Amino acid sequence: MTRRIRFNAFDMNCVAHQSPGLWRHPKDQSHRYNELSYWTELAKLLERGRFDGIFIADVLGTYDVYGGDDTAALRQGAQIPLSDPLLLVSAMAAVTTHLGFGITTGTGFEHPYPFARRLSTLDHLTGGRLGWNVVTGYLPSAARNFGEADQLDHDDRYDRADEYLEVLYKLWEGSWEEDAVVRDADAGIYVNPDKVHHIGHYGTHYTVPGIHLSEPSPQRTPVIYQAGASVRGTRFAAENAEAIFVAAPSKRVLGQTVSRIREALREAGRDPYSARIYALATIITDATDEAAERKHREYLEYASVEGGLVFMSGWMGIDLSEYDLDDPIGQVHSNAIQSAVSAFQEFDDDGREWTVRDIARWGGIGGMGPVFVGSGESVADRLQEWVSQTDVDGFNLAYAITPGSFEDVVQHVIPVLTERGAYPAEYVPGTLRNALFGAGDRLPPEHRGARYRLDGSGSTAYPASVRRPDLTTATQS
Repeated sequence: MTRRIRFNAFDMNCVAHQSPGLWRHPKDQSHRYNELSYWTELAKLLERGRFDGIFIADVLGTYDVYGGDDTAALRQGAQIPLSDPLLLVSAMAAVTTHLGFGITTGTGFEHPYPFARRLSTLDHLTGGRLGWNVVTGYLPSAARNFGEADQLDHDDRYDRADEYLEVLYKLWEGSWEEDAVVRDADAGIYVNPDKVHHIGHYGTHYTVPGIHLSEPSPQRTPVIYQAGASVRGTRFAAENAEAIFVAAPSKRVLGQTVSRIREALREAGRDPYSARIYALATIITDATDEAAERKHREYLEYASVEGGLVFMSGWMGIDLSEYDLDDPIGQVHSNAIQSAVSAFQEFDDDGREWTVRDIARWGGIGGMGPVFVGSGESVADRLQEWVSQTDVDGFNLAYAITPGSFEDVVQHVIPVLTERGAYPAEYVPGTLRNALFGAGDRLPPEHRGARYRLDGSGSTAYPASVRRPDLTTATQS
C-alpha cells in the first residue's frame, strides 16, 4: 500500500522566515507580511493544494546570540520586524473551508487563563480548524524584555509548561458541560449554572480557581502541536502532542528522531502513530530537473551566509561568530534548542562531521531542513523515499520565496503524488482533529488532556469542595 504524504505550509508573520536574504529576490513577496491580502491569498492557494494546514511560527525576542547583539538580525531582516500570528487566523478562515491553522505561542510569558479564551474563540470562529503549537521559548532576549535575566533552564521550562497545559485542559475539558448553554427564552435562562464548574487549580506556578470564560468550542482543546525533540521535549510531546514538527539535516538523523518519538508515545500509553510527525523541508521544483536546478542556483545567489548564521546561533544557543568556519560543532551544551545542537553534532549520511561552514551553507535556504530540488516527479520520488526510510508522516514545507515556492509545489509536485495515490484527492470534512485522524472532534481517551474531561453525569476529577472555593481562605499549594 502506498503511504500517504502530508503537507503543512511553514510561514511566519515576518520577512526572512527560514531563508535569509531571499527577500531580495524580485519575485519574493514576504514584504507583504503586514497585508491581510497576502495571508488570505496564501490560504486559498494552500487549500487548492489540500495542505493539512498552515503552521505559523513565532518568537517573542530578537536573534541576538550571533555577535552578541541583534545588529546582524536587523540588517538581514531575520525574523524582525515581526507581528502577532493569532490575528491572521480569522481572515484566513473566512476565505477557506478545510485548511487548518497551527498557531505558535509560548508558555513562558502569558498567563493560561486569558490565553484559553483566545484559543477557544478562534476554534469557534474557524469551525474547529485550530491547532496550537506549544513552545517554551529559547531566545534570551525574550526573557530580558519580560524582566528576567535569561530563560529558565531548558528542562525547567518544560516543567512549567506541564502545569500550563494542566490549567488549559481543566478549563477546556472540565469546566463546561456539553449542554450548559440552554438558551431557554421562556424561562429566561441562557446558561444553566449547575453545568458550569470552577476548576479550583492551585499549583506551583498558577492559581486559577474559576470557570472557563468561553462555552465549549468544536474541538474544546485545539489540536496540540509541539516541536521539541530533546529528551525532555520528546517526553512532553509524547504526553501532549498530536502533531510533532522535527528538523533534521539527513535521513539518518530524521529516522532516529522519528523512532525515538514513536517509542516515547508508546511509553506514554498512546498509540505510536497517534501523533502526526512532520519534518521540515524546502522544495524547489519546476517542469524539469534542469529548470529546477537553475532556479536553485538563482536562489543561492540571494541567500545570506550571515543571515543563516544568525538563525543557527539563535536556534543552537551558540555564538557562531566566535568559531572558524572550518571548526566542527563539537560537544557543546545549549540552553536553547537542544535538538538543533544534537542534529548537527551527528555525522551526516556520508559519515562526515558538520562544520560551521556547513551550517552556514545549509542555513541559507530552508533553515535546518533539507532542500529537495528537481521536477515534480523527482521531488515526489525523494519525498516517498524519505517517508519510507524514516517513518515520518509528512513535511512542514518552508519556502525559498513566497508564495512562489508554494505555488510550485501545488503545480508540479502535488499532482504527481496524487496520481501515485500518495496524496489525498480531497479533504476529510470537519474539524482539524478529524481531518488528521478521522476519529472525531475530541481528544482521544488515552490523551493526557482527556483525564480532565467531564463524565456523562457532569462530574469532574475535582472534589466538589474546590469547585467554588472560598477565596479568602484558599492558599496556593
